[in-house]
Amino acid sequence: MDKIQSSARKPLTPTQTTEPKNYAMTSLSLQTANTIISAALAHSAKAGYKPMGVVVIDDAGNVKAAQREDGASMFRLDVATGKAWGAVGMGASSRVLAQRAKDNPNFFTTLAATSQGKFLPQPGAVLILNAQGEVIGAAGASGGTGDEDEAICIAGVEAAGLRAG
Repeated sequence: MDKIQSSARKPLTPTQTTEPKNYAMTSLSLQTANTIISAALAHSAKAGYKPMGVVVIDDAGNVKAAQREDGASMFRLDVATGKAWGAVGMGASSRVLAQRAKDNPNFFTTLAATSQGKFLPQPGAVLILNAQGEVIGAAGASGGTGDEDEAICIAGVEAAGLRAG
């Protein structure tokens, strides 16, 4: 009779780690999220935009990092989060989602209700893609026009050595 092998993981020894030394970025680190936000806010200041809120979320929709500049209204982080959350959830930039919402308003109204208001299909968030083109999160901004919000997100993502999608 053949023995059935267990698929359970063996415990790690004290010298083992859970991550290989050289690996492709498959998840978003706090350090990377902070780099994205710092670069986005620097781009905003250089361009002379109004005070911004910038949020970076991971591929599961959890906030990794967020900052609201002095003078930015209290809604900025909520709006930025809604843009980023929608982008990750639908796998497209919030600009693409805004266009899709115009073409199919009933579906997008239902999405907003289903997500308890977290979903906001307005320009100002981009997907964060690793070198392999995999979605590892999204960056969202609020405080300027949709074009300004999107531009600072792209600048932040690219400054971190990643691709905006």
